[in-house]
Amino acid sequence: MTISMTVEHSDGQARTGQITTPRGAIATPVFMPVGTRAAVKTLDTADIERLDPPIILGNTYHLMERPGSKLIADLGGLHAFMDWNGHILTDSGGFQVFSLQPKVSEEAARFKSVYDGRYIDLSPEWAVEIQQDLGSDIAMVLDVCSALPAEKADLRRDMELSLRWAQRCKDAHSLDRQALFGICQGGVETDLREESAKRTVELGFDGYAIGGLSVGESRNQMVPALQAAIAHLPVDKPRYFMGLGDPLGLITAVENGVDMFDCVLPTRLARHGTALTWQGRLNLKNKVFATDSGPIDPDFVHDLSGRYSRAYIRHLLVTKEPTAGKIITLHNLAWLADLVTQMREAIKKGELAALKAKVAAVYS
Repeated sequence: MTISMTVEHSDGQARTGQITTPRGAIATPVFMPVGTRAAVKTLDTADIERLDPPIILGNTYHLMERPGSKLIADLGGLHAFMDWNGHILTDSGGFQVFSLQPKVSEEAARFKSVYDGRYIDLSPEWAVEIQQDLGSDIAMVLDVCSALPAEKADLRRDMELSLRWAQRCKDAHSLDRQALFGICQGGVETDLREESAKRTVELGFDGYAIGGLSVGESRNQMVPALQAAIAHLPVDKPRYFMGLGDPLGLITAVENGVDMFDCVLPTRLARHGTALTWQGRLNLKNKVFATDSGPIDPDFVHDLSGRYSRAYIRHLLVTKEPTAGKIITLHNLAWLADLVTQMREAIKKGELAALKAKVAAVYS
């Protein structure tokens, strides 16, 4: 066992606790900034250290393509490559691969590289090998991520193949200090989600993820599917909702028992000039901010970008200075980290519902 989960407080289904790995401890719930190509967009490792997240995410598909996992392994692994001492989770590349509309067989997913156009066959075994080369603290199985909406028969087919691939990933995995997480699929069909969770748990993994949600379905579709899976996941293992990053979505998932999240949303919004605040999303390109001397969010006291005025940031945006993206990225990631910290405190006090109401008042 390379990873353990201790639940310290609960509020309904919501829980706060600690994930322990050979590298150290991770307080939960936790949001993981996405460092797709061994870098969080617009930030360097010193910036990430200022944010101080306990864990970040790297992408198997992009890193296997450029610069290549063997090169990274030769240079000491992903931690040494980017000079980062915190935890790293690597996804299997499944979501990125399936966005390329691959030809899926029992053996592998065949797709065309976005870098040079060559055809690549990504098998479960190779996905594990790449992640072992990268040396991440947590690796993910390769799954089949169904596009939604989808016919139930197609969702079942993809779920069954994901389960077979999960077993192959487990059989191929041999890096003792690296945890391996399984992934539950099944689209928005609650019976498939329940079955997938049960059968994935039977295979036995260090933690469990909910994949294939937050891909365009409504909240009313997402929550029952999430609940169906969570109900059958072990209480003593981490639960990870893949690709979720909107504030109300995060607190809704925490309310239902999720521990871990990742998403490109805060960095993507930042590059387009949008900040997350307690007044809702702010488009800082808006002319109304041209003479605004206030900080991005006056209600956020721990802002790493609080020294800069809205007027200054708008000036950087309209003149296309890349510094704007860095400033807003630091703000958005710090703001989300603070929100997650507030969730942990609210769970301890039994006050998560009140915090959710506050979030829901400005985010839909």
